[in-house]
Amino acid sequence: MTYHAPVKQLRFALDAIAGLPRLYGNSAYAELSDDLVDAVLEEAGRFAGEVLAPLNRTGDKEGARLENGKVTLPAGFAEAYKAFVAAGWNGITGAAEFGGQGMPHAVGIAVQEMWQSANMAFGLCPILSQGAIEALTAHGTPEQKRQYLPKLVSGEWTGTMNLTEPHAGSDVGALKSKAVKQPDGSYKITGTKIFITWGEHEAAENIIHLVLARLPDAPPGTRGISLFLVPKFLLKTDGSPGASNDLRCVGLEHKLGIHGSPTCVMSFGDNGGATGFLIGHENKGMSAMFTMMNAARLNVGVQGVAIAERSYQQALSFARERRQGKPFGLQHEMTDMMPIIFHADVRRMLLTQKALAEAGRAICLANAIAIDEARHGQTPAIRAAAKAREELLTPLSKAWSTDAGVEAASLGVQVHGGMGFIEETGAAQHYRDARIAPIYEGTNGIQAIDLLGRKLALEGGETVNRFMTEVQETATRCERAAQIQLNAIARELARVHKAAESATAWLREQMRKSPNEALPGATPYLRLLGSLAGALYLARGALAAHERLVKGDTDRPFLSARIAVAQFFAEQILPQAEGLLGPITRGAGGPFALSADEIGA
Repeated sequence: MTYHAPVKQLRFALDAIAGLPRLYGNSAYAELSDDLVDAVLEEAGRFAGEVLAPLNRTGDKEGARLENGKVTLPAGFAEAYKAFVAAGWNGITGAAEFGGQGMPHAVGIAVQEMWQSANMAFGLCPILSQGAIEALTAHGTPEQKRQYLPKLVSGEWTGTMNLTEPHAGSDVGALKSKAVKQPDGSYKITGTKIFITWGEHEAAENIIHLVLARLPDAPPGTRGISLFLVPKFLLKTDGSPGASNDLRCVGLEHKLGIHGSPTCVMSFGDNGGATGFLIGHENKGMSAMFTMMNAARLNVGVQGVAIAERSYQQALSFARERRQGKPFGLQHEMTDMMPIIFHADVRRMLLTQKALAEAGRAICLANAIAIDEARHGQTPAIRAAAKAREELLTPLSKAWSTDAGVEAASLGVQVHGGMGFIEETGAAQHYRDARIAPIYEGTNGIQAIDLLGRKLALEGGETVNRFMTEVQETATRCERAAQIQLNAIARELARVHKAAESATAWLREQMRKSPNEALPGATPYLRLLGSLAGALYLARGALAAHERLVKGDTDRPFLSARIAVAQFFAEQILPQAEGLLGPITRGAGGPFALSADEIGA
């Protein structure tokens, strides 16, 4: 089906919810203006709708193929990528010194949503390149930056992350890939990596692999990991791609979804060792890895938002066209079947999809603004507070938004009824594509443990405390507004805020006394906090919409919809989070009621 980029909704979320105008006048974004942001979003929406979206269904059906050691992308993908690079989209947030456009991360995230909605399999490629750019920018040598960043920023070369190995999974510290230092300062890399997204293709002239490996004398576990830059083609003296490196794709994973994206099994060093170059310091690869992972986690959260939006658009279109039955109570008064959008349960599903997409979008854009202000805030205090907010929102963006994406895509199938289960409608593809997002770049369970183990204690607990205060203050603003819908939002915010405060206090105490009692509550706590964040940001948008209406803004249908969606989320979705207080505070008794042997009984 046709994809229509939600440019207006994105613009509203950027301004009224995330706070993009705070960056206007910042010396780091000297050219930033309303007109520029409008132009970028409009043109990105056009490219997504006209170039990428038509390849989504065909890419799913055709898939990437590996033949005679060569990966072939689905028809049109390579050409679309070249057009993507030629239009400058890959470098939209890249540093100007390396040829990028220097736009705020928040604008890049808004644009990223459009790529992922239009064609998630395609959109994975620039996500991986972004991770490589972040790692090199933070940890690369001046020479590495000079050699590799201009081409990565432009998109002429693409990047990958080579972390996972067959025996290790999420336990990165168990990796076995080896790196042996050579007399010239380079390293010989040997080993096998799996699940390498866009690990091999011919859409770009070079692929820059970032590979985790272990030195012969490295300490065990994560303390002994180093990060290496391993190009597909070694560079000539003039910086252009030269001889092939000792690496190859030996297999493509046969996946549930994202078929157009080549997910590779990569073998390094079959003929003596692939040439690699150390990024950062020996045995200090974890810090560089987390630089990549944090960038990727927000981007994956955006994928959840994007699939929620795309599946909603398709379900809405179907519900307007599909005629079946008559609304309850009117069966005898009507002779013709009505479009199913008039049925209450279909309307409930559509609004749930819409509310999940808008809440996830708000969380991710707020996260992106925090990144911008952490890097370029006007004062040290602003930068420190923004960094703490970024740390808190990252696991929420990744885990809550991707779970929401799966739920929205599932509802999209349900709206289609039996036709949703048939591949030809395309609804099933969104569900299949969405299901990977809660798994990769750190499973959502890992995000929950990170939230509980690290983020709860940030700044001695003040990071979470400030978030809770913001919820309370927003509820008060909604309560004082002369608007019934905002008053309803206030009641729900206040009630779930109380549950979240209780859960937070209990978990803090248990993490101090007996962490194993707290850990089973990590995932429900993340769901609680993520739902509260979604409600908070939608309430902020509702307040802004109400203020504009009071001032006489004529775009009443759009602004009224922002208030209605916020109210729906607060009244229909947020109350479910209040019920998580019980599971959060039950301790280890439930999950460990059966022993490892008994659990199969």
